[in-house]
Amino acid sequence: QVQLVESGGGLVQPGGSLRLSCAASGLIFKISHMGWYRQAQGKQRELVAGITNGGDTNYADSVKGRFTISRDNAKNTVYLQMNNLKPEDTAVYYCSHNVQSRFFDPVITYWGQGTQVTVSS
Repeated sequence: QVQLVESGGGLVQPGGSLRLSCAASGLIFKISHMGWYRQAQGKQRELVAGITNGGDTNYADSVKGRFTISRDNAKNTVYLQMNNLKPEDTAVYYCSHNVQSRFFDPVITYWGQGTQVTVSS
């Protein structure tokens, strides 16, 4: 089994910054894609940013130029640096890891517990 633990959410004023972290632990052979998603109240969950194990990244148009995703493979951790935050960024943020626990195992997507980000003055 694999567990993902998120940290770094909170309340911030518009224009402020936050850094989210998501660390995986457990039986891990390889982690391919890591990502951050968010779900605002009354809306569907959407992809915010993703990163492959080769370092290729992709972002939602709404966060390009403001958010940066990165990963530390030695720590099985993905980060999301969020700058110039806007009220519309308010949501619960979830991380995901695509994990292969052993060489012959299939890839399984694991999710973090979610962390609330609120942008308000």
